[in-house]
Amino acid sequence: MSALDAARAALAAEHAAVYGYGVVGGRIGAERREEAAAAYEAHRARRDGLRRTVRDLGGEPVAAAAGYELPFPVPDAAAAGRLAAVLEDRVAGVYSDLVRAAEGPLRRDAAAALREAAVRAVRWRGTDVTFPGLAERV
Repeated sequence: MSALDAARAALAAEHAAVYGYGVVGGRIGAERREEAAAAYEAHRARRDGLRRTVRDLGGEPVAAAAGYELPFPVPDAAAAGRLAAVLEDRVAGVYSDLVRAAEGPLRRDAAAALREAAVRAVRWRGTDVTFPGLAERV
């Protein structure tokens, strides 16, 4: 996979994460609302940065979809927390691809994004995984 393809995939995942955190924010309890808002803003910032990265690599940034299919119904705060963990796992997966495909500063940025997503996933899930970014590929 080229760095451009991996960056496009990461951008698409960030679009989906921003959408998903909109759902999380609407269902999460008050005690975790600030955490959800911080994650939402972090994904928006990464998304905006990836738009620039894709252009810098000579590509056209992928646009956000009008809506995204959620992996399961999210009727309450508990499901919202599970959704947040899934979103972070998915984002970590695409960033692991970008780490493999990129070099230099882009690789460092992708590794930082992977680490941040893995940490957020642990906070939402309450447990960690052995290889963040790779677990969903098994």
